[in-house]
Amino acid sequence: MFLAKPSLLGIIDTYGIELIHPVREGRNPEQWAAKGVSNHRWIVGGKMCLSLNHLGQVVGWVWAPANAHDSWFQPLVEAFEGRSVIFSDTWFHSQAGDPPNLKVCKRGEWNQRMLIETVHSMMTVVCHTKKMRHLAEAYFQSRLGYLVAAFNVLTGWHGLPADEDGLVPLSIAEFSL
Repeated sequence: MFLAKPSLLGIIDTYGIELIHPVREGRNPEQWAAKGVSNHRWIVGGKMCLSLNHLGQVVGWVWAPANAHDSWFQPLVEAFEGRSVIFSDTWFHSQAGDPPNLKVCKRGEWNQRMLIETVHSMMTVVCHTKKMRHLAEAYFQSRLGYLVAAFNVLTGWHGLPADEDGLVPLSIAEFSL
């Protein structure tokens, strides 16, 4: 209900969320988080994969433990087959083959992908998502669901008006606590 409508062009990327420091890994027998690499550093937590439309609103999301490779999230791309062409970084490429609607971009190619980095930055600064402290998977998943819903509601708060250049500026800074 809170997801935006997909557009012809979309973007997908993952976002690492640290739950505990890597030194503390394995101390709790009920630990569900896994150790993985995000942004060239080790984390113990999860990865959230966001699929955005051309306006920067979330049209789909899924999460996995931090040790999941980005190609694991290809079913999210396949969900938009026939409706959207999804642009991604090279980490989404799979040796087994890519969905027909996935366009893998090399570094510096199709710089409009930076829109998803802006979204990640807003989620980090305004929603404080880089470090969470959820001990149960269900709580972690619930928080991510609320995060996506809140992000779409807040970015569309003023109706997504375009400026004189046709650009729709994204901002949720006015809602920061």
